[in-house]
Amino acid sequence: MDEPQEFQHDTPRAFMEVLPPTKIEDFCMELQKSVAKRGWKELMPVQAGVAPYLLARRDVIVQSRTGSGKTAAFLLPLLERIKDGGKVCQAVILIPTRELAVQVYNEFKLLAEDIDVTAVAVYGGTSYRPQLDAFKNGAQIVIATPGRLLDHLIRGTLSLKTLKYLIFDEADEMLSMGFYRDMVRIGEFMPKNKVAAMFSATMPDIVKRLAGQFLHEPDFLSYSGDGVHVSEMDHIFYVSDPMHKDRAMMRVIEVEDPDNAIIFCNTRNEVEYVAALLKRFGYDADQISGDLSQSARETVMSKLKNKHLRFLVATDIAARGIDISNLEYVFIYDMHKDTDQYIHRAGRTARAGNRGIAVSMVSTLEAADLKKFARRAGISLLEKPVPTEEQVRERLSEKLVAHLEANLRDASTAVKERMKRYQGLYRQLTEHEHGEDLFLLLLDSFHQQLIKAGRGIENTEPANTTPQKASPPRERPPRRGGFSRNRRS
Repeated sequence: MDEPQEFQHDTPRAFMEVLPPTKIEDFCMELQKSVAKRGWKELMPVQAGVAPYLLARRDVIVQSRTGSGKTAAFLLPLLERIKDGGKVCQAVILIPTRELAVQVYNEFKLLAEDIDVTAVAVYGGTSYRPQLDAFKNGAQIVIATPGRLLDHLIRGTLSLKTLKYLIFDEADEMLSMGFYRDMVRIGEFMPKNKVAAMFSATMPDIVKRLAGQFLHEPDFLSYSGDGVHVSEMDHIFYVSDPMHKDRAMMRVIEVEDPDNAIIFCNTRNEVEYVAALLKRFGYDADQISGDLSQSARETVMSKLKNKHLRFLVATDIAARGIDISNLEYVFIYDMHKDTDQYIHRAGRTARAGNRGIAVSMVSTLEAADLKKFARRAGISLLEKPVPTEEQVRERLSEKLVAHLEANLRDASTAVKERMKRYQGLYRQLTEHEHGEDLFLLLLDSFHQQLIKAGRGIENTEPANTTPQKASPPRERPPRRGGFSRNRRS
């Protein structure tokens, strides 16, 4: 098994030592029995590689794709360390969605079948009572979406003063869902002396900045390809019917929710069409093509560099010379007939040491050509299915609820007083002939505001990070973000 390479930073060598992989027999007999029931002959690379860092109480950032076995990568060491502890909350696993919380909880039940460790899945849209009962009975692992967890912390129904481990699962998804404010608030309730791990399928610069704020001197492990490696870019492609490629790309954008991106097309007509499509969906977009005047081109490029423009749609000729250090995504809407052009397009991102993501929308035939090129160029490609309309609806619903709940928690007394003015209107709308449509229109207006604001950390600073009721368990003010801690011996 390949040993993981390390993220290059200024961490002292003492904390950069590569740990040998963990084996099944390194865990207690109860866990070995659970693993045997699953039919596992050996641990998957991410499980074997991550476990020793958590067991050694070292913070770690892990890039690992869905389906790589990452859930067991943090559950196995958590169970090993928590099984002999008391009936108090010892670990929090932050999850972006209700569905994923249930999946992680079900995985926990399988692995903990022969161990006296209890867990609870905590998410919105369900009754508080079962969650309160689980806390009262001493649930040791809390698997939670940030919003509902913060509700419990503010109400004082859950204490994290005994917390030993904090896990971020699918950190990129949590940022995309708009949970940054909630994560900062949650950090105010956590002790410093804990182990923190961040798992993410992709590792754009925004996730690295998040890790730098919430983790302390983390090791970096990447399991994104066939082996274990660290690369500067993630290369993703979606296969779709060419006749429906436009809507497929919009679904991807709605789910991925990039901070900014360049979208490459082959012709000026396609550039104009895609730019108009983005604007119809409410996104801030502009375009450049070969016939654009130099002054107009410079104006557009200045807007993109200064983060006053979210999406730039361009042809290859028009995009020559573009060098933007903070560009997060490149979308390849039209594959170039010369596949080598892929490198020039993808190279618009991952500048100045930042990571980037290249997303290609391809037909079945184009996918075959792209795979051949990737093998020749040594690029690790990840194929993802185009999100369905139902998946987009679910994502938007959870995102809107997360933002609304966060706004409600941050609402001042004056805001709550103003809210009372609309109680009569609310009752009128419920009886209005077009009441449902009016409510949907309000939600769409709110969503358009979120689209215009983007999802970057700089756009989501919490209005107030002071807990409203329960006092956080700390003796002195936390360092930035609340998750930083002192290095343990």
